[in-house]
Amino acid sequence: MLGLMSSMRFSIPLLAVVLLAGCVSKHGGAADQLVTGSTTPTGAVAAPGAPSAPPTGSFVETKRLADAWNANPGDEKIGLAYADALGKLGQEQTQIDVLKAISVAHPADGALQARIGKMLLSANRPGEAAAVLTRATATGKADWKTYSALGSAFDQQGQYDMARQQYGKALQLQPGALSVQNNLGMSFALQGNLPQAEKTLRAAMAAPNSATEPHIRQNLALVIGLQGRFDEAKQIASADLPPDQVEANMAYLQQMLNKPNTWAQLQGQNAQN
Repeated sequence: MLGLMSSMRFSIPLLAVVLLAGCVSKHGGAADQLVTGSTTPTGAVAAPGAPSAPPTGSFVETKRLADAWNANPGDEKIGLAYADALGKLGQEQTQIDVLKAISVAHPADGALQARIGKMLLSANRPGEAAAVLTRATATGKADWKTYSALGSAFDQQGQYDMARQQYGKALQLQPGALSVQNNLGMSFALQGNLPQAEKTLRAAMAAPNSATEPHIRQNLALVIGLQGRFDEAKQIASADLPPDQVEANMAYLQQMLNKPNTWAQLQGQNAQN
């Protein structure tokens, strides 16, 4: 996805778009793909394509939990423990299957649906995440972060109008939430509406506590740079990034904008994630 979408606290390069209130970013340089994701809870699945860590789980404990799960399919406590153990062994698909089974078995448990939906989102399963997060919101007890995560799931599938409806609901519950305003701005950017993206991100930057959210400033720099105003973008980006990173980002932006079908390529990247 065209985005620096992340609420994780690490150094974010200009071209690592940040979707917040539940997002993870893949990054490593100025030319990174733009990806949406959700906050990664303990035991969540690692995003596909991320560096794989050595297995740290116990095969014996996982087998015990597998037997318990097979004897009690749908049990929330056993299922979550089993999913966690599978994740530690790198068994992503089985882990996701277990999480989806738990979700189906407890459709009225909004908190559980929200938790599983965010885990699926962090695993780059936006379609599955959207279905589960929709169930969470249908309980009538969802918090603003759940609506924001659902918006992120829709954005990652290119369903921008539906995404913005969810961000609007999140802002009704938590007016002025900077992470949601950031997501809203980047949703416009992903759709190619850069002027509206800039307007939305500037409004977020005008908030009294915006200094605590440097990723919003970097997203604003990205949106301005994508409109060809490189000097202005450099000035904004320089507040957080070293000069060499700013120059690398601007050079990459210029190179990207000189290519045909820039937006189609960026949205195609998102569809593959």
